[in-house]
Amino acid sequence: MHHDSTTAVNSRQDDPEPPNGQANRPHRRVPKWLRIFLPAVLILIWLTAAGIGGPYFGKVNEVSSNDQTTYLPESADATQVQELQDEFTDSDGIPAVVLFVADEELTEEQLGQIGDQLAGVPELANIEDEVSPPIPSDDGLAVQAFVPINSDADIGDVVATLGDELRAEAPDGVTVYVTGPAGFSADLGEAFAGIDGLLLGVALIAVFIILIIVYRSFLLPIAVLSTSMFALCAALLTVWWLAKWEIILLSGQTQGILFILVIGAATDYSLLLVARYREELRIHEDKWSAIWGAIKGAVEPILASGSTVIAGLLMLLLSDLKSNSTLGPVASIGIVFAMLSALTLLPAILFAFGRAAFWPKRIKYDPETVAAEHGIPLQGIWPKIARRVQKRPRVIWIVTTLVLLAGAAFVPQLKADGVAQSELVLGASEARDGQLALGEHFPGGSGSPVQIIASEDELDDVANVMLEHPVIEDVSITSQDSPSGTASVTADGIQAFGPPGTPAPEPTVVEGNVLLQGTMSVPADSTEASQTVRDLRADFADAAPSAMVGGVTATDVDTIDASIHDRNLIIPIILAVIFVILMILLRSILAPALLIATTVISFGTAMGVSALVFNHLFDFPGADPAVPLYGFVFLVALGIDYNIFLMTRVREESLKHGTREGVLRGLTVTGGVITSAGVVLAATFAALSVIPILFLVQLAFIVAFGVLLDTFIVRSLLVPALTYDIGRAIWWPSKLSRKPGKHQQRVEAQ
Repeated sequence: MHHDSTTAVNSRQDDPEPPNGQANRPHRRVPKWLRIFLPAVLILIWLTAAGIGGPYFGKVNEVSSNDQTTYLPESADATQVQELQDEFTDSDGIPAVVLFVADEELTEEQLGQIGDQLAGVPELANIEDEVSPPIPSDDGLAVQAFVPINSDADIGDVVATLGDELRAEAPDGVTVYVTGPAGFSADLGEAFAGIDGLLLGVALIAVFIILIIVYRSFLLPIAVLSTSMFALCAALLTVWWLAKWEIILLSGQTQGILFILVIGAATDYSLLLVARYREELRIHEDKWSAIWGAIKGAVEPILASGSTVIAGLLMLLLSDLKSNSTLGPVASIGIVFAMLSALTLLPAILFAFGRAAFWPKRIKYDPETVAAEHGIPLQGIWPKIARRVQKRPRVIWIVTTLVLLAGAAFVPQLKADGVAQSELVLGASEARDGQLALGEHFPGGSGSPVQIIASEDELDDVANVMLEHPVIEDVSITSQDSPSGTASVTADGIQAFGPPGTPAPEPTVVEGNVLLQGTMSVPADSTEASQTVRDLRADFADAAPSAMVGGVTATDVDTIDASIHDRNLIIPIILAVIFVILMILLRSILAPALLIATTVISFGTAMGVSALVFNHLFDFPGADPAVPLYGFVFLVALGIDYNIFLMTRVREESLKHGTREGVLRGLTVTGGVITSAGVVLAATFAALSVIPILFLVQLAFIVAFGVLLDTFIVRSLLVPALTYDIGRAIWWPSKLSRKPGKHQQRVEAQ
């Protein structure tokens, strides 16, 4: 069926052209001093960058923030309410809800002791003066109070100190919790605390072990890891100052992804260069010629791969969520330094090591054997796979496609419509435990009320809508005339505190607006609370058009809505951009279309399998809407990388030997290095799971599984078999689709 192809894995015919297209003649003489000076300067530059950037690993928290509101669009209601509400009060602190719970009804003595404790809380560092008085529950088993914490302080440290102080003096039999927005913020901060140490250490150890297994060498893993770490230091230095100058926003989540992406990408690019260097050492006795040959052979796929990833990442700039849009430039900076280090620092290190880089192995100069083998190995697993592809290509690509589609069929089971704030942190959580205890004794939304800013003229209409909603338990309004700073709002109007005849306090009015708060009977991060926010907004659209709904729940709602919008907008644009890049790289339309189709199918399979694992194995409560978007960005952009590595080599071989033989040659030559690169990238992303954040654990599984799927199934079987079956038409409409390669022309002429 495929008589127009000669097999690369069986033929030993002499090839008049040197392997890899290299003319086997001495490289143009370069002065010896320049050969020494240039690598030395490159190594010195990178050492300097690493020396300056290294100390910034422990300082990222100085320029990062995990506050969700800061990442919302400026136009979001929750954002505008957050900005305006500070004008109604003297405090802009983050509220902590302190909860005292007893098994038996609290006595007067215990209540007095709790009151004394709360009276002393403002004396603690970074606690603002506006601590609320103790509020007993109706069942007499609990007391709550609201403690504002200075937003400029380290929330985690303040919450820990507050909890320790209150527990030390708490009455016997009373359990103390610190929950509310400040408590959950402290949980997030503690979870992200392992990024600089644990995450980085696990990722580097995993990569080092894999490199030892791949190379069976000691020096090469050190050279490759040095390349990755120096790239990360330079990227972190750049990103830190951009965040310091407030050009970009940085969060713990973005920081973790940056670390993993740089290490994984730089290692992948390094593996490709090292593989080319190994090939060149066999056909060049001079290591300078070998390293230049390696650079020339690797620069196109590395730049194409990096450009594809950067293009995909920069599409995140179209996101409404700043947490997404800021990841684009941050991660792109990391990819730029990963490419630079792989193409400058690593060649300098390899040149310095020479053939000793592969110690205890030694790569022999043996151009005759290389020519006899047509530049490819004849033994090993990849020649065997190539022979199978050659024998039954159509069966292989049809079966693999059906298997992938079967996995993708479970995508609808992925629950990516948002999760409660209390579920963001995995493992033990005092804030989560406190929230549950709070809901047992107080309205579930205590401490995180829904906040409404509206025109003073629409006050009555807003109050009526809130009072009529079944989930809103009580309504209050900000009033400087009231001792507590707020006054209760009922169907009869604003209520006065004091003896009969006491005039009702006047609401605080700022630029014609008033601030109302509604305490919900359900937890602020529940589905019912989210629906309440949506109901209020719908009702206000008719009754009080000026009203804006904010607060913790509204922030979650706006974040989820923005994430869904981003996902639906950005994914098609990324596909279009990558398609254009592949067309330019491969000089074809059909090949890029098929490569993208295979990668999208692989992504669907990864998401479908992830849905099964999340729902039935890990029993996760759901997923953030950004999880599919992030998974798509990394799997498609990085998955295309391996197809780029493969297909650029296939095209290179096809120009000389014809497409079908070029497929077999390309698969055989690149099989080992691309598989190693895939395993490394999967391992680095899997390291994200050591950070107990639901989003990162889910992303770790999706990307790690998807990369392995792409490496072992899509790039090893599906793409080669499909390309082989189609033949040179895969390069349509370029000239390569209409004429065979030089070697094939000679075979046909005979």
